[in-house]
Amino acid sequence: MAICLSHGGQTIYSSAAPSKDLLVATIDGVFFLGREGQGSPWRVKRKALEGRHIIALTIEPTREIIFATMHNGGVAASEDFGKNWEFRNQGIASENVYCITCSVSGGRVKLYVGTEPAHLYVSEDLGASWRELSSLRSVPSVSKWTFPAPPHDAHVKNVAIDPSSSNTIYACVEQGGLFKSTDEGETWKELQGFNDDCHRLLIKPSNPQELIMPTGYGFYRSIDGGETWEELTKRISRIGYPDPLVFNPRQENLMFLAGAEADPFHWMQTKSANPRIARSRDGGSTWEVLGGGMPERLDANFEAMTLEAWNGKCTVYAGNTDGEIYATEDEGESWAKVVEGIPALSKTIHYTILGHDLSFAKRDRA
Repeated sequence: MAICLSHGGQTIYSSAAPSKDLLVATIDGVFFLGREGQGSPWRVKRKALEGRHIIALTIEPTREIIFATMHNGGVAASEDFGKNWEFRNQGIASENVYCITCSVSGGRVKLYVGTEPAHLYVSEDLGASWRELSSLRSVPSVSKWTFPAPPHDAHVKNVAIDPSSSNTIYACVEQGGLFKSTDEGETWKELQGFNDDCHRLLIKPSNPQELIMPTGYGFYRSIDGGETWEELTKRISRIGYPDPLVFNPRQENLMFLAGAEADPFHWMQTKSANPRIARSRDGGSTWEVLGGGMPERLDANFEAMTLEAWNGKCTVYAGNTDGEIYATEDEGESWAKVVEGIPALSKTIHYTILGHDLSFAKRDRA
């Protein structure tokens, strides 16, 4: 089995054994990493889509097609494990695609992608064509959607599907809010009670009414499908800008959250994100900051995190804007740097705020 590490793609896996293939989304293409087995070193086997800033990766489960979304390129797909690629952008108006989510229900495969400017699209033919779910742009707040960095266009950063009903979809707009549809995206409700800089949404499989959402200015939980929210920010005050969030699918109360000490405006002054990873063993009610094996202070931010559950255990991978990947196999008690020297894992131009590879950034936003 292969797993992916990316900012806006699939982040949670359940496997029979630890994977030997890890696909990583970087600012300079997809890196295919391989190893002989658990405990063996990860090595770069090959690269694909070089020169492209890849944001999201997912592997469609029925035919194992790899999908990559990117800045200035849209959506690409490979049916031969990354040896050959084709762009599948028919129907998508923007080539800046931030996230991809796959839903399989009743034999139907649906792919959802979110773009900048903030539009949402669905494909029912494995990306050969896309249809916009245009009613998302009919919500009352749409005229207020924006993003701090030029060109100030908001984007759909994350799409989450209710595991008990594929009709129920949530879309996180950065910055704009969280929106819920119960009819496969044909109509939308604007949810309230939290900061509108919505980063991503975790839906608890055993109780899909329970939602957890990190935002740019706070961390929230709902137990009624998003109707009301409780702010959890003070329970994990060391992380002021939470984003990557994963849970163990075989032990769902075990969660991991990564984030910077403060928001990117602070990074501009300090040239440091000073991030941390935290763990909850009770479904998000309490958190403890982890650090064993990590430097006391990191400047690079953790922009991608993936969890793979296997044989009663799990491995968590966290990738940062210095092109480093840290991993833990003991539920966060100890961490080791397992990959270094690859290009940055970064959402948009976060890596440039932290002073990395400015030449690529100019191409990235061209």
